[in-house]
Amino acid sequence: MDVADGSLIDKKLLIEGLGKGLRILECFNEETFRLTATEAGERAGLTRTAARRYLLSLVHYGYAGTDGKHYWLLPKVLRLGHGYIQSNRLSRLVQPFLQRFSGETGETANFSVLDGHEVVYLFRSNSPRVLSIGFHTGARMVAHCSSAGYAMLSQWPDADLEVWIEEHEFIKLNHLTLTGKNDFRLQVQACRASGYAYVDQYANVGLSGIAVPLMDGKGKCVGALSTTFQNLVYPGDEFRRVLLPRLQATAEALRSLV
Repeated sequence: MDVADGSLIDKKLLIEGLGKGLRILECFNEETFRLTATEAGERAGLTRTAARRYLLSLVHYGYAGTDGKHYWLLPKVLRLGHGYIQSNRLSRLVQPFLQRFSGETGETANFSVLDGHEVVYLFRSNSPRVLSIGFHTGARMVAHCSSAGYAMLSQWPDADLEVWIEEHEFIKLNHLTLTGKNDFRLQVQACRASGYAYVDQYANVGLSGIAVPLMDGKGKCVGALSTTFQNLVYPGDEFRRVLLPRLQATAEALRSLV
């Protein structure tokens, strides 16, 4: 049994209560940062009574606060994500390379992974510009609007990709967002052929992004390196001449280390 694949673990060995508690934690986000027990229960698929007990437990252990009716997360919850970042050896390997890219180009660079149907940005280098463009650590973006999403999905087998596409919700962030399943499929295939991904203002008008898959020494994709840039700064195909070769060189330099 490969314990790295949670789906293969015998369910009799699982602690169901822990899973429910984690679902309660996942109910909180930018839009639902204060919840009642009823609201949390609806989002987590639990009764109000069960949700309230989990919320009160989070309050007791210092992970949440309450005014008696609403609940919200406290800074202690950051320890959970911070522990992952600190224990991930990629943080020690990737960061210097991202900083070098930013020093050479003046643009930010990100390392991200795919979490279900979202791209999660784990590490970022800061641009020397006064106005820094890009995603902060821990930020999430729907994969069909992120160049990193296309880069990582381009490494998936066709059968797995088809399942992902059928389950994905192609929401529209603006009038330029690509939302057609077949158009998405064709773009992923184009990324696979070219070795890099390019999205033109899918998330924010005026901003585009490029990404390359980060492969390890065995040829397995472990994430993506990406950069976001202003279209006005790189008119036409200028980004392919200035940014893409450096991003590809960064990924190649890391390949033997990850």
